[in-house]
Amino acid sequence: MIRTALPWVTTVSRLVLAGVLIVAGWGKIATPVLSVQAVKAYQLLPEPVATAVGYGLPILEIVVGVLLVVGLLTRAAGVVSALLMLAFVIGIASAWARGLRIDCGCFGGGGQLPAGQEPSYLVDILRDFGLFALGVIVAWFPPGRFALDSVLGLTPGRDPEPYDDDLEGDDEEPAVKEND
Repeated sequence: MIRTALPWVTTVSRLVLAGVLIVAGWGKIATPVLSVQAVKAYQLLPEPVATAVGYGLPILEIVVGVLLVVGLLTRAAGVVSALLMLAFVIGIASAWARGLRIDCGCFGGGGQLPAGQEPSYLVDILRDFGLFALGVIVAWFPPGRFALDSVLGLTPGRDPEPYDDDLEGDDEEPAVKEND
């Protein structure tokens, strides 16, 4: 049962993670200045690095998301996405611990929150930790169904099934031929 479900679990994990990454990257790529502003709001990186991350992150998210959708370089994309989600969890937790009042900028926007608006750090951390877990699943297990990695032979083959004399599939003992 688990053996037949695992390819579907990894496929769903891959596609959910891909969808989130593509939506997040797409929400930032149209307004890179806001993406840079969101990264700077965390006050974790030196200004030039924060600027580079702000411009590069949406592109990385979209590229990794597309790789996950088509199932190409799946394990590497799973590792990158898990590391991204872990970095997001750490960044959000750090902002929360330091008392910053910022929008995570996860799907665009970002920066300081207006007066009267409260951050949703716990929800953001739980979401990103769940996505981290999906990234681990994608990185750890074969890519699942509908993956180019499998079609192109980029994944290790399955262990061969044990030899089965019952070619007819009727679950009976194999017929024994008698010598005449």
